[in-house]
Amino acid sequence: MHLTFVEIDLENQEHVDALIVLLDCYMQDPMGISDPMPEGLAPKIISGLREYPGYLGFLVKAGDRYAALANCNRNFSTFKAKYLINIHDFIVHPDFRGQGVGQFLLDEIASYGERNGYCRVNLEVRHDNENAQKLYIKAGFVECNPPMYFWERVW
Repeated sequence: MHLTFVEIDLENQEHVDALIVLLDCYMQDPMGISDPMPEGLAPKIISGLREYPGYLGFLVKAGDRYAALANCNRNFSTFKAKYLINIHDFIVHPDFRGQGVGQFLLDEIASYGERNGYCRVNLEVRHDNENAQKLYIKAGFVECNPPMYFWERVW
């Protein structure tokens, strides 16, 4: 299977369509929200991403199908005085799981970061998503030292 790493261009309708299809797939997954994307949310997502200057998005194309998505944020590390990549959404379509697609995408994001002067790639993962944790470990990710918690305040 030939894999291609694609930086998302939000002006390219094929990329936008792939992003929405894969994000909906993620939402329907038990590690997402176990429900389809709510009606009318897709245009708001694309509009918001187009307006957000820190957005970085990546796809993996397997042959003629889009197989994986990473929606990322460009943040700034004050300790390193360099940008960092935060992976916010990471999904491999179920048809492509267990075939090295996720590893390929993580490796390519890391290479992209190194080539472009970023200091690191970070991500959060659900404590009960053992499959994702195994993939991240295999791809060279380690728990933060000291360990960090991902907290939120919702309104």
